[in-house]
Amino acid sequence: MSEWYPMMMKIEGRRCIVVGGGKVAERKTEGLLQAKANVTIVSPRLTPLLQQWSEAGSLHWIKREAVEADLTGATLIFAATDLPEINKWVFEVAEGLAIPVNIADDGELGSFINPAVLRRGELVLTASASGAGPALATRIIQELSAQYGPEYKRYIETLRAIRAIVKDEVADASERRALLKAAVTDEALQEWQSGSLLQDKERLIARLRQRADELKG
Repeated sequence: MSEWYPMMMKIEGRRCIVVGGGKVAERKTEGLLQAKANVTIVSPRLTPLLQQWSEAGSLHWIKREAVEADLTGATLIFAATDLPEINKWVFEVAEGLAIPVNIADDGELGSFINPAVLRRGELVLTASASGAGPALATRIIQELSAQYGPEYKRYIETLRAIRAIVKDEVADASERRALLKAAVTDEALQEWQSGSLLQDKERLIARLRQRADELKG
């Protein structure tokens, strides 16, 4: 049984290859485009949605079966065909090139797997059963979606602004950590939505200090 190391990876502008043009490739591609990757699909055919993305210039389509040269220089590779023998070939080529590869029909074979994902703007929540039960991971994400609704997109945008202010105004690292911890309570997140404190740095820092003291007590 494989042990997986969880991580978040920045792939904006990086070349990612998807081998296959069906529904599985469509799902893989959608996630890559959300992360602003430079996506190339290698496949003789595409789903209507992938075709639409190609025509819109969102991705590059190589209209044929994959060859080894297609995979060279990629940051990530996805084997997403419905033919296990082709997916295995992609794995072997990627391994030889030392490029991380995901195998859609056999997660254990690849070097990384994709978790189920919930996005609320810059908030990204993931769940994984390490390839053993994708349906369970999907169920957990559905449950999280009820707890962390669309309002969290605004919360994250506000917290980014608060973090920048705290970094500029508070020199002591331990105090910064305490203030940023105080900024993310449910009550605090509601308070920041008025936006008035964000326009007055001194008032914001004073309010954060007050909240931090309340957490201590």
